[in-house]
Amino acid sequence: MSTTPFDPYRPVAHLRPPRNWINDPNGLVFHDGHYHVCYQYNPYGNQHANMHWGHFRSLDLLSWEPLPIALSPTAGGEDADGCFSGNAVSDGDRMVAFYSAYREDRWSQPVTTAESHDGGRTFRPRGDLLIPRPPDGCTMYRDPYVWQDGARWRMLVGAALADGRGAALLYESPDLENWTYRGPFCAREPQDVTGTRARTGKGWECPQYLPADGGRGALIISAWNDHDGPQCVTALVGEVRDDSFEAGPPMLLDHGPDCYAPALLRAPGGRWLLWGWSWEARDDAWAAAAGWAGVLTLPREITLTDDGTLHQQPAAELRTLRGEHAVHATGTAHGPEPVDLGGVGRAFDLTARLEPTGQAGLRLLTSADGSEYLDIRLDPVAGELIVDRDRASLDARARGGAYRMPCPGGEPVDLRVVVDHSIAEIFLSTTGQALTLRCYPTGDGPWRLQARSAPGARLGYAVDAWELLPLVIKEPSADAAEPEGRSA
Repeated sequence: MSTTPFDPYRPVAHLRPPRNWINDPNGLVFHDGHYHVCYQYNPYGNQHANMHWGHFRSLDLLSWEPLPIALSPTAGGEDADGCFSGNAVSDGDRMVAFYSAYREDRWSQPVTTAESHDGGRTFRPRGDLLIPRPPDGCTMYRDPYVWQDGARWRMLVGAALADGRGAALLYESPDLENWTYRGPFCAREPQDVTGTRARTGKGWECPQYLPADGGRGALIISAWNDHDGPQCVTALVGEVRDDSFEAGPPMLLDHGPDCYAPALLRAPGGRWLLWGWSWEARDDAWAAAAGWAGVLTLPREITLTDDGTLHQQPAAELRTLRGEHAVHATGTAHGPEPVDLGGVGRAFDLTARLEPTGQAGLRLLTSADGSEYLDIRLDPVAGELIVDRDRASLDARARGGAYRMPCPGGEPVDLRVVVDHSIAEIFLSTTGQALTLRCYPTGDGPWRLQARSAPGARLGYAVDAWELLPLVIKEPSADAAEPEGRSA
């Protein structure tokens, strides 16, 4: 890809094009030996407008080839004002993309398709709508998700219902062309998400279904309200009975403020991968000046465990991105003085086993005088891991806040932390929970890690950190050049 000026906030190991706006991951599919990752993309600017599908593919999740834009709005067509979110499936020698056809003159985003017969290099849109009208009683309708279930295909479409419930609506097909509506797969009024202040929302965007053995599965939804937009990403775990999904209470899929619209990819060997969209947590004008906005999360392996929890961890391939072994430290921190563990670069991959007595944790110092830092601390009494970015940037245009996820007390805690310039993804390895946030340190000196404990507390630690190598992004072919001549 063409060389771009150094930007201290541009991630190097997270997938995104060199410029402009991106949001939801779309069209995630393994086809003809390649992982395909598409995404909502504005090729003309860094605002949410002119929605196309950008497109990468990879043999190994480490080296990525930019392909030509997969989907573009059709002048005067059903998708004239945008090719919005959806997914793709591999069917023999073809890839079929299902997506939301957006027009400003209608409230719904009905489903349409496009096909590729050349490995995703070009897609031919069908031209009309696959499902022309939403069912009666909908006030929101968008974001198809299609998967193969035995000899049949099933589709979920995100919806809001006139009676106040968010819903994932179910369709069924023998051939990907003729679809029969089966009714709500799952529908609920807004409710509290277990153990949090979050609520599930009046509309459900980007529904995804993760099947497991014995009819069990997890329905992943992005909760949305029409008056204030995205709320959170939640998962419902349960069983399919006939054409409905009977599930328990909602749980957060990501406990951070900066992950939304995750999408699934069914990989070889029965493995499921998940990418999400991480938006900017900084002033819009600041992002506009940078010329880019949004990044995809790391690919995560996601599994539904026997006890009904969802377990997430970075894809195993990403260990190959570990470079120099920058930190190896074991010991105990107690008393008023923190323990310096060593220096790291602006992109690193860290593993830690922490044994706290009282409040204690790790601090990433990003300024020489210690005034700017990101805190990851444990409170074993409250049973929480807290990630605090209130002092992570001295620039007032960056958002702050402290975010929590449940953490078992009274036992060692295993963490995986990946920091890549302006994005941090924290994984509780024991429970499989994840937390994603953005931060924008202003310090230009070396970064350092510390182990710290509150007065009267102790922290046993074993910490290793490696410099994080960049993804390999190949130079685009001539037919993958971006379009020109249209304003944002």
